[in-house]
Amino acid sequence: MSKVKVAILGSGNIGTDLMLKLGRSPILELTAVIGIDAQSDGLKKARELGYETIDSGIDGFLEKPELADIVFDATSAKAHSRHAKLLKEAGKQVLDLTPAAIGPLVVPPVNLGAHMDAENINLITCGGQATIPIVHAINRVQQVEYAEIVATISSKSAGPSTRANIDEFTQTTARGIEKIGGAKKGKAIIILNPAEPPILMRNTIHIIIEGKEAKQEEIFASIKKMEKQVRAYVPGYRLRQDPIIDGSNVTVFLEVEGAGDYLPVYSGNLDIMTAAAVKVAEEWAKHKVSKVMV
Repeated sequence: MSKVKVAILGSGNIGTDLMLKLGRSPILELTAVIGIDAQSDGLKKARELGYETIDSGIDGFLEKPELADIVFDATSAKAHSRHAKLLKEAGKQVLDLTPAAIGPLVVPPVNLGAHMDAENINLITCGGQATIPIVHAINRVQQVEYAEIVATISSKSAGPSTRANIDEFTQTTARGIEKIGGAKKGKAIIILNPAEPPILMRNTIHIIIEGKEAKQEEIFASIKKMEKQVRAYVPGYRLRQDPIIDGSNVTVFLEVEGAGDYLPVYSGNLDIMTAAAVKVAEEWAKHKVSKVMV
């Protein structure tokens, strides 16, 4: 299968980690990394690896739109609002790693199949990618009345964009818990933990299901099946212990360890975003090629 050309918009931590992951893809061909600082570590590494670099932002890419069919936006929610419009006009499919939520919210093992032809897909937030699969796994067994997630990440893994987007994080994640996870009501909380040594990303999911008693065995099986599906593209994703069920209350504890490509292993919150982005782009690429072959 011929590779589909992709570009990364944003040369910060997420963009750089994404670059290294894309270098291993058998389906995607990374052609360009786009930033606004020629001396950023991301653009320096991209040049070392032989990728074309653009240091004039999206405007520079739009002068060479033939470089890529799919663009990953790893900038910020505010910047993506402008980028989305320009990339749509250029006929590019866009994977949004910011909490801008302009396109449909997607979690790969839950609802990607419904958005294979979308122009812009939003990957919600790290907390959303980690916890929504579990909310969905429980909801497909019994209706989730309320889901509250608490994502705790190392303060060291929260860069300027993460800190600037806290409000968007909580709002977009809560929306995803409801729209994708299936909960009637969702709430999201993020905690930046300054502990030394830095902690791995940890997520606590509190669920109240419809009815007086949860179907324990079915819920356990559904959660374990979902854990396996996510681990297929995020190897460091795991349950910290068996779910706790008490009447209609279900509590799940998750941990996400990063792959250590560019970011430290404690930055599982960033790693799950880049891993999900590669997964979505590869499925998009397969779909794109299959349509051409028909």
